[in-house]
Amino acid sequence: MSSHSHKGGRGGERGPKARSGRSETAGPTQRQLRAGELVRHALAEILREEPFHDPDLVNASVTVTEVRISPDMRHATVFVEPLAGARAKEIVDALNRSAKYIRGVLGRTIELKFTPDLHFVHDQSFGVAAAMNRLFDNPVVQRDLAMDDDDQEDDA
Repeated sequence: MSSHSHKGGRGGERGPKARSGRSETAGPTQRQLRAGELVRHALAEILREEPFHDPDLVNASVTVTEVRISPDMRHATVFVEPLAGARAKEIVDALNRSAKYIRGVLGRTIELKFTPDLHFVHDQSFGVAAAMNRLFDNPVVQRDLAMDDDDQEDDA
């Protein structure tokens, strides 16, 4: 007789880490990445085609830049960027107010075991990239970069 306890045929008392061989800090699984892309494409279509009654969403152009799915596949963080970053807070707030409705449409659009709960956030990466570009265009930074290049050539 074995001393191992089996609960529901799922490998006993081992946790998700032992079962999957993945550490808690590992990145998303292939399954999470595939589901995230499926949801991202579907949400982009929904936001483009679905009529919204919230005044903050009427005629709003929104790009879905990324969807991160939780390991249990029940929650999704949806990163969005309104056209030119305009009215980002109002649009993200409106999307979160409409999240249950959007989730219902999503559930009829995609085939997943669970339709994840949606949480919309403003994707800050575009602003960060623009700030970096402005920084690199600064004449002082250009001068310093040119000096670094000259120093490296002297070392060679």
